[in-house]
Amino acid sequence: MNTQHTNKHILIVLTSHAELGNTGEKTGFWVEEFAAPYYAFTDAGIKVSIASTLGGQPPIDPKSELEDFQTPSTKRYDADNDVQALMVNTSKLADVDAADYDAVFYPGGHGPLWDLTDNEDSIALIERFLATNKPIGAVCHATAAFLNVKDTSGEYVVKGKAVTGFTNSEEEAVQLTHIVPFLLEDELIKRGGDYQKVADWNAFAIQDGLVITGQNPQSSELAAEKLIAALA
Repeated sequence: MNTQHTNKHILIVLTSHAELGNTGEKTGFWVEEFAAPYYAFTDAGIKVSIASTLGGQPPIDPKSELEDFQTPSTKRYDADNDVQALMVNTSKLADVDAADYDAVFYPGGHGPLWDLTDNEDSIALIERFLATNKPIGAVCHATAAFLNVKDTSGEYVVKGKAVTGFTNSEEEAVQLTHIVPFLLEDELIKRGGDYQKVADWNAFAIQDGLVITGQNPQSSELAAEKLIAALA
């Protein structure tokens, strides 16, 4: 255990949104994007609490449970009764206080596009973290949670910042371009973000000041490591 982090506490915020647009298919959070950061944090000796938009058990994107997407972290999660018990009882986002934590991390999956982009509780929470000089992290679609966050001067926080998130070409590859409410890459650019990316499905995470973002599921551990380093 890494003792330099033993007094640190990270909040992980998950989506509660389960419907994939009007397709009749299910969505939610992507297991790997929760599991890899969760274990990166706890293995570093960091305390982790979990919240979701509505509280209780957040929906898992069923695609993320397919064999193709299993990693050592997801297998560890599947066998971890303790963390699954925590999942059943996640805190309601409206009830959490940024003052109780040193950083916040948002795992992706398509769910956040629907219920975390415009969520006033989430926006206020992130703004509070930034106002108190605490780092914020997100991976994949969850960078959407940063889109409508503003700094103390009223500017979008991603404006002029190096940021990443699920790319238009990755959305095209999973054939959801016309299902999602918006394309994350486009929206980050519209808000003045210095949007950066690498080739599809390659690991890429970037930090600019207090803002840490990862491109896709392959980037979740990298984004988590950057958040851990920001707390050191």
